Amino acid sequence: MSESIVDNTPLFELDAGIDVDATPEQVYAVVSDLPRSAEWSPECLGGEWITGEPATVGAVFRGENLRSESVVAWAPLIRGTWFTEARVVAAEPGATFRWMMLSHAQEDQESVWGFDVAATESGSRLIHHFRMGKATAGIRKIVADLDEAERVKFINEWTAKLESDLDVTLKRIKDVIEKH
Repeated sequence: MSESIVDNTPLFELDAGIDVDATPEQVYAVVSDLPRSAEWSPECLGGEWITGEPATVGAVFRGENLRSESVVAWAPLIRGTWFTEARVVAAEPGATFRWMMLSHAQEDQESVWGFDVAATESGSRLIHHFRMGKATAGIRKIVADLDEAERVKFINEWTAKLESDLDVTLKRIKDVIEKH
């Protein structure tokens, strides 16, 4: 079996940043409140903490998500509403908040989303990042019946979608925080 683009490690490693007129503690209080993510996420409609103390390491969040038909429209993606579960892997108030996506069998996946925040002269710098080391079972299922050229096209288009999602998320978070 020849190597495929989906065998690259990391498969995705992206980040984006924005300046926010608020303290790192104020920014952290918002971004670590995952049930509020519908206010800023292009896909997550919010959700609920299902185990553990909310927003602490080890807590598990069940998110409700919605993907439109237009997102990488040609690819065999989940459309409409679906649910995910993620476990908090870093929670340092005023500094870092990260969560790892879990498989349907509740196993860790190398798919980690997060925020880092640091003080600046005028407020905070918020960095939103995503890293997928090895391709998840979901990515492998999406590309299973694609030839290598289609796999490359999918990874390139998905990378562009993720980059856009990071930017949109940051702009919306900035709006949420600065309007309060």
